[in-house]
Amino acid sequence: MKCAICKMKPKNKCEKEGFDCTGGKLDLSDYQLEENQGPHRISGYLQYEHGDNLTRLEELMEYCNKMEYKKLGLAFCIGLAGESRLISEILSNHQFQVSSVCCKICGLDKQDFDVPNINSKKLEILCNPIGQAQILNRAKVDLNVEIGLCVGHDILLHQYLEAPVTVLAVKDRMLAHNPLGVVYSGYWKKKFKVK
Repeated sequence: MKCAICKMKPKNKCEKEGFDCTGGKLDLSDYQLEENQGPHRISGYLQYEHGDNLTRLEELMEYCNKMEYKKLGLAFCIGLAGESRLISEILSNHQFQVSSVCCKICGLDKQDFDVPNINSKKLEILCNPIGQAQILNRAKVDLNVEIGLCVGHDILLHQYLEAPVTVLAVKDRMLAHNPLGVVYSGYWKKKFKVK
């Protein structure tokens, strides 16, 4: 499949006509599983009820309310500690129980993991996404929310979490945590040689 470069004007064919270019070759029976019905249906209802009028944070809270999730876990990068504090406060103010864990939990020394220090004269702490997952698993949260982990660390976090996970913010040090800025900026499009 190469949907991203399809020339059939996917807005018309896929969204408006429900075109199935697989010829019905996908097994869609998993949508009938009870554990999949809520997440799938509720996501559609949110768009129906609110259109494009919710921020990602508002959508997250609406989704959690409809799923009857009360306990949320925040796994965040220390570089987004201030933002994570505010998000935790907002969620708590909306009656959610929030467990949060910073990426630097347990103080892993980079040298113990064969990762070079940026400053060789100082102790530098490596992120601990597996530890973050263990702590949130122990908290028995209903849903995990990732905020700004590094590529690779986010993958490990998702791999080890027991409860579902969604991403509220991704890390992009160059573009104020907005990785899609690359496709909106003429400068970046020129650099990557795309139109």
